[in-house]
Amino acid sequence: MEIYETDSEIAKRKSWLLSLIVTVLVTLGVLLLLQSIALVVAPFLFNITIGEILGLMTGDYSANNGRMAMFFIQGIGSGIGFWVAAYVIMHYIDKADLHWEVQLPRFNVSGGGLVLLITLGGMLFNGLLIYWNSQLVLPESMSGIESWMKEMEQQLMGLTKFLTDFQSIPELLMGVVVIGVLAGIGEEMFFRGLIQPKMHLYTGNAHAGIWLTAFIFSAIHVQFYGFLPRLFLGGMFGYLYYYSGSLTYPIVAHIVNNTFTILMVYASNQGMIDFDMESTDTVSYPAAIVGLLVLLAGIFYFKKTNKPDGELEQSI
Repeated sequence: MEIYETDSEIAKRKSWLLSLIVTVLVTLGVLLLLQSIALVVAPFLFNITIGEILGLMTGDYSANNGRMAMFFIQGIGSGIGFWVAAYVIMHYIDKADLHWEVQLPRFNVSGGGLVLLITLGGMLFNGLLIYWNSQLVLPESMSGIESWMKEMEQQLMGLTKFLTDFQSIPELLMGVVVIGVLAGIGEEMFFRGLIQPKMHLYTGNAHAGIWLTAFIFSAIHVQFYGFLPRLFLGGMFGYLYYYSGSLTYPIVAHIVNNTFTILMVYASNQGMIDFDMESTDTVSYPAAIVGLLVLLAGIFYFKKTNKPDGELEQSI
């Protein structure tokens, strides 16, 4: 079960609406502040103008050092931003303690191996969810919304393809650090470390808490045609935390999932393998079924072999 020990009044179930409002406001404030700082600093570090950076965000990818500048802004404004937001809310508002002295020892080699297996199975099964999500067709009455969703998706995919079109090893390493490590740590600290125990408390049900958090996790990425696979990943990360009582496991899974995808894209760009991140035309059902079986078996043994010791469980 999640560890989130606090006696703060705002963190109690009766104050759920106030707590959520404060969480949203503080998070937006921290993200905007850090992103603004990154925008001011980036031109000096990468010899790029603010105008060129804004152009990158609207589809003009011609600026020199644009990729490294965008990674810097994303790393500070998002990856580190979510971690800082979680820290501020936990320590200064909820006055909560995650008890890392309990969480860290719960990580072990066998559990880490199972997490790698579970993540691999999840990625294989996620291919099917990506395919299903790509087939989404809204009713004719919502054609305007559907067009907007597709336009937004194309813009985000264009930026993603630009960011992952690594032209050098330093760019690849920067991508791994920002998309893999910083996003993995920051997002897990915020969504699983902070939001999930709150949702567990508010609903009174661990599974509802996990999936509500996964829904928020997926929705906040604003990628409608990637909503279902990201919802699934959020749920998977949530159960890894709930069954182990240690955030280290979902953090490792998140880092592995993102980093593996980055390396696949790089290998494809180098002509080593055939991998198209944008393609959703086909799906391997046998691979998806095998992935699901590996995932379920892995979760079963993970739950069985990683039982929290019972102390300092959820107490908000």
